[in-house]
Amino acid sequence: MRIEPYLFFDGNCEAALTFYQHCLGGQVAELRRFRGSPMEDQLPAAWLDKVMHAKFEADGHRFMASDRTPGQPFGGHAGYYMAVNLPGDPVRGEHVFKALATGGMITMPFATTFWGAHFGMLVDKFGVGWMVNCEMAP
Repeated sequence: MRIEPYLFFDGNCEAALTFYQHCLGGQVAELRRFRGSPMEDQLPAAWLDKVMHAKFEADGHRFMASDRTPGQPFGGHAGYYMAVNLPGDPVRGEHVFKALATGGMITMPFATTFWGAHFGMLVDKFGVGWMVNCEMAP
């Protein structure tokens, strides 16, 4: 069994995936659009080139994403954070943190914590919350 996050966006999924590719060094492993799908005739023309389903992979991990369909409720990205753990590499952790924070809002600066890790929290420019953690060897 594998449990994977699935992010929904309000029409800007492709831009978010491009941003995450830059920030996390991963890649979009699969991207399907609404155009050509069984849903094509149910959507406005402006929505056909939006992302119906995508898979993003980085360092052996992945999440999935899509644009919600028009009329589908979109409550944003409240109630969860995506967690990135970069064990023993605070330099890379800070780089990832700063990249994800570009255009977003830092809610806890990336710093050394009382539990011996480097850690920070932010909400990116797409409204997705992120926690970046770098556990250090004891």
